Amino acid sequence: MAAFTGGEVYKADFDPTAYLEYFKFGGGTLGDEFLAFVLKHYCKTFTSGAVTGRTLIDIGSGPTIYQLLSACETFKEITASDYIDQNCQELQKWLKNEPGAFDWTLVMQHVCELEGDRNKWAEKERKLREAFKRVLKCDVHKSNPLDPVVLPPADCLVSSLCLETACKDQSSYRAALRNISSLLKPGGHLVLSGDLGSSFYMVGPKKFFCLVLTEEFLREALSATGFAIQEFDVLSRGDDTMQEICDFSGMYFIVACKEKAI
Repeated sequence: MAAFTGGEVYKADFDPTAYLEYFKFGGGTLGDEFLAFVLKHYCKTFTSGAVTGRTLIDIGSGPTIYQLLSACETFKEITASDYIDQNCQELQKWLKNEPGAFDWTLVMQHVCELEGDRNKWAEKERKLREAFKRVLKCDVHKSNPLDPVVLPPADCLVSSLCLETACKDQSSYRAALRNISSLLKPGGHLVLSGDLGSSFYMVGPKKFFCLVLTEEFLREALSATGFAIQEFDVLSRGDDTMQEICDFSGMYFIVACKEKAI
């Protein structure tokens, strides 16, 4: 098991370019299985009318946009956020279509195929760029994670592969959930996805800590934070190779509603 990698280690050692290698969809990377799982669920969640609204905040975006590709069909004001500058810079590079920005075309085409027309990927790319309103610094350990920026409570929060890497134990995970909940309207939705049973993951040659999550703990933590779970889907890991890259046992996708009275 890796030692806890706090924020200063991420600032010094996290390489977004190396991390994005996992998202070269169809390239046989460890990320293929995760992407296939979550993209299907994001599509269903955001195109079925189950989760609606105008404003969405993505907590701990990293350098990625896959988690927002279906959301931009519903939400017209999207805020991305991350703890480290290099991830925010990577997002800005894609938003501005700068040279060297990561190519999300294959992922976009897959999402568009799930939504009914693979050939609409360029239209989706434009739509997501238009929906992006800001990229902010984020620290889930602050009572206002976006401090010093104060935003009106959002209709939806998304967070993928974030809290389990930012929190060293179950207590800090519960506290982080409470903190991000403050950014969400009562009756709004939280969409969480990530890995179960993972204690570490590799980014290039660097090993980063993961808090080992179980379905039981996630259900308890969400309930204790005032969320009513509407969907909780789990998929066991299908490919048991590449355990030296990440030791996760499965994946989860959760949709929960912030109860109006906690």
